[in-house]
Amino acid sequence: MTTPDAPAVAGGRTPAPSRLRSFLAIDAREPLIARAQAPAGQLLILVVALLAVAPHLGTWPAALAVGAAMAATARPGWRTPILFGATWTTAFLGTALGENDTLDSIVAVLETERGSGLSPLALAMGFLALLFLGAIGILRHVARAPRSLIARRPLATLLALEALLCGLASLDAVRGTPRVLLWSAIVVLTPYLWFLPYAIVDQRTRAQDTWQQMAFLRPFWSPAYLPFGKGAAFLRKHLAQTPRELAVTRLKAVKLLLWANLLIFLRAALAWIFEGQLGIPRVAEAVDAHLAGQPFPVLAGWAALVLSTARFSLQIAIWAHLFIGIARLAGYRLPRGCWRPLESRTLMDYFNRFHYYFKELLVDFFFFPTFFKVFRAHPRLRLFFATFMAAGVGNAIWHFTRDIVLVATDGAPAALRSYASYAFYCLVLAVAVGLSQVRVSLGIRPSPTAFGRLYSFLFVWSFVVCMHLFSDGSRQHTLGERMAFLASLSGVH
Repeated sequence: MTTPDAPAVAGGRTPAPSRLRSFLAIDAREPLIARAQAPAGQLLILVVALLAVAPHLGTWPAALAVGAAMAATARPGWRTPILFGATWTTAFLGTALGENDTLDSIVAVLETERGSGLSPLALAMGFLALLFLGAIGILRHVARAPRSLIARRPLATLLALEALLCGLASLDAVRGTPRVLLWSAIVVLTPYLWFLPYAIVDQRTRAQDTWQQMAFLRPFWSPAYLPFGKGAAFLRKHLAQTPRELAVTRLKAVKLLLWANLLIFLRAALAWIFEGQLGIPRVAEAVDAHLAGQPFPVLAGWAALVLSTARFSLQIAIWAHLFIGIARLAGYRLPRGCWRPLESRTLMDYFNRFHYYFKELLVDFFFFPTFFKVFRAHPRLRLFFATFMAAGVGNAIWHFTRDIVLVATDGAPAALRSYASYAFYCLVLAVAVGLSQVRVSLGIRPSPTAFGRLYSFLFVWSFVVCMHLFSDGSRQHTLGERMAFLASLSGVH
């Protein structure tokens, strides 16, 4: 697998950088690298980073994140305590102030069980404290018993626990306070489902310091459901070792944070031009109009789909750049989370470039476990099936658990029905990426000519745009309604 910062180049050639890229390569200029190591340069990096991050994360989260990242590099002997404090301060304070979705989800559960009289804040903080203590207990248990079930199968065990809790909370006999307590525990646990396995695997293989593992359990630079930077093992591997490496990494961080702000401006400009001035509808509005028998012109429908794909792609890149930029300020020389997806030559290349850390999560916990266990006598089938498990099954599970509160508010049958569109997307994506992976393994590669590059671009992004209709994350239209709309854009009525 190639990383987003160093993709494979056809023919083994390294393309010469353009003048613009050479101008922007501040991390390659020795005078700037030297200045970035001086106190004045570090202060300037701190200020620029705060100004770049604060408008998007908020004042106190930005101050805490940027301040902790810079402090961890300034006091390397205190790195673990500083990162640990920042991570869990972000968790508890962010939950208490409603900066994450935990409180909203618990409030939604309480609305389905009126009269319970429980405080959503007390539930959120209480179960977060229990999770904190439980995570410490699990990591210490894994260090003592590396052959235990949770040590050998961390993700499967945690998913089974979540499924068990969901099953209990969905029983007709469970109502009122017990149901609220169960769903509150589920809501608090779910974001950590995808961080704990990395910590457990590292603890099992190296018996690392428990507090270091806890410092990277949903770290302060990644307050999401996806581990940007994976786990402690990956972060240790990418930690800058010399003052020069640290200075270069910080300059790369500044570039990435400023680039994220430029993409935010681009996203706003696209919305103003195409929606505000040209009147291009949102995809949901276009689908509604089609269902009402008053469709927009076909060109407007395609424009809505392309614009929605662009907006979604920019959002992924923006968050990836912000999170990885903060991690780089802490001295971690991490690959970018989104690296030139428009240059993707194949669907597998797109999958690698577009959302790198999501791809890594799926590869680590779905592709590799499958690849090393099944169809060993059939290498092509083995490769395809392992890719299918990652891009299809793992993808579907991650997105379903992210919205697990819908099982509480809408009921399991309704939540599954509304998820049909995304499940269909996962199926098609898994087959397409699996076939792309097999083709590459057979030595079938796109033509390096200008026509070949154009063909690759049109093929990959036509697929992405069409499938975005099923993967946009909304649940207000059925799979059949979306397919009918897509067919209408192709002239099929």
